Amino acid sequence: MSTQSPPIVYRAPREWTRLHPVSPLLGGWAVFGVVGSIFLYNYAPQWTGVDPELQEGAHWLMGSIIWVLILAAVIVAIAIGIGFLQWRVNQYRLSDDSIEQRKGIIFRQHKQARLDRVQAVDVVQPLMARIFGFASLKVEVAGGENSGVSLDFVRLGDAEAMRNELLALAAGMKRAKAEGREATVDAVVAGADAVAEVDTDGNVGAVPAHGSLRDVVSRPVGVTETQAAPEREVYRVPLKRLLMSIVLSWPFVWIMSIPLFAGAGVFFLNLDVGRVIASFGTSLFTMVPALLALFGFFWNELSRGFGFIAALSEDGIRLRHGMLETRRQTVPPGRVQAVQLQQSLLWRKKDWWRVTINVAGYQDDQEAVSTLLPVGSRQDALTALWLVLPDLGDPDPAGTVSRALSGTGADGGFTPSTRRARLFDPWQWKHRGVRATERALLIRSGALVRYVYVVPHERTQSLSLEEGPLQRKRGVADVHIHSTNGPVKPIARHLDTADAEALLAAQAQRAAEGRKHQTPEQWMSAVGLAADGTEDATPEAAADPVTETSPAPSTTTPSPATPSEPA
Repeated sequence: MSTQSPPIVYRAPREWTRLHPVSPLLGGWAVFGVVGSIFLYNYAPQWTGVDPELQEGAHWLMGSIIWVLILAAVIVAIAIGIGFLQWRVNQYRLSDDSIEQRKGIIFRQHKQARLDRVQAVDVVQPLMARIFGFASLKVEVAGGENSGVSLDFVRLGDAEAMRNELLALAAGMKRAKAEGREATVDAVVAGADAVAEVDTDGNVGAVPAHGSLRDVVSRPVGVTETQAAPEREVYRVPLKRLLMSIVLSWPFVWIMSIPLFAGAGVFFLNLDVGRVIASFGTSLFTMVPALLALFGFFWNELSRGFGFIAALSEDGIRLRHGMLETRRQTVPPGRVQAVQLQQSLLWRKKDWWRVTINVAGYQDDQEAVSTLLPVGSRQDALTALWLVLPDLGDPDPAGTVSRALSGTGADGGFTPSTRRARLFDPWQWKHRGVRATERALLIRSGALVRYVYVVPHERTQSLSLEEGPLQRKRGVADVHIHSTNGPVKPIARHLDTADAEALLAAQAQRAAEGRKHQTPEQWMSAVGLAADGTEDATPEAAADPVTETSPAPSTTTPSPATPSEPA
């Protein structure tokens, strides 16, 4: 009769703990790049345009096999030695009021990320780390550049345990601070769901801090000491739609059109085939950067949207996505500064939209966390907007957002761009407009590519009115709504100067009023979560984001009452 191995309990360490010993190997792939470069320069033919002197040196190096082996051994030894030293001095722990990390060989660093300033804790798994069950833990805090903590790499169970406990502790401390009382780690942990320890005679015990790679891979699935907050799936992106959206992108269209233009030039203009080929590059290495850039674009789009799932929890909006490198991130709604809904001309027939956001706190990794919806129907886009801003502060949110997405001129109560802007913007001036609701400022623009910007009033960082000499002569001005660093740049362009001045003054007042009243508990209540993170007592309201205060679609489209089903 076989005895089942006891489950493992993963917990956040309270004492100084090193990263896993295999972490230098998981992050040390630069050596392989050096070896690959030498091989490429050695065997690349002359027509690739490689520097002859550099290629001759590579031939000599590869011809001297003994020196090659010695050089390779020295490089590997140096890489392993540096990695070992970095691992020895890289330690972390969870203290009473912060997560701490100290590292550095020559220049020592000691970082302290306060728990009440933690904005998000993400678990990232690159390909090699994913294969062997490791992960990188990234803790983002409210602060300046490089103020976060990154642990590369720890076991997946340790990363999830640290993530769950950090989010629970941060939420507990922030709630206690709002209530005007003190909070400690022990007090918050006592209220969290924990798994009891048991001894090795068939009972559960804490997992040791380290272990061999073989032990890590062969261990049974464990549990975390602090359980993750429950979540409710809202939407997901089907792979078929993601692939079709990449095909219906302008870079893909341009790539497919290159052979057509080349063939047309040869056939109709009687061009020399050799000259046509030479026009695209005189050697392989002139074409490689362009091809790599295009491949990088397609790969980035596919990887960013592969397996994309959005869910709701008390921590905020949980996003999971990635192909080779997977990322599980939590976007606190209070840190979303601006939202952008975008539709390319090629997506218009299917009415697909992309939703991107600016998230405060991600100073070093904004691009990786800016996508709220890679591609989705209008219904999905409205649901994504509802996740961030459940209450638009408008009696007809569905109609307002729909007119923002498709309207022109003053349609939907928007203040349009003045006709005098035709000199500066002959194609788009009819599509530009701005409107303020009780909760947010909406800006629309774009003829070929439609854009709708939504900025919650309380997230307005600053405002400015700008006009050039020609704009000033024609009575036209732009209003810039400054947000945090990110891809969303909300600007209301080419307004009448009087309208721009009125917008500037009114938006400043709305921003000041909004910051006085908005709290995380209001968002939790609006999306159907109680203040303690459980489901609200009114499940029928929580199950359907289409309420009278949410930007729901019209009755002609399916309601997101069953958000877990892919559209």
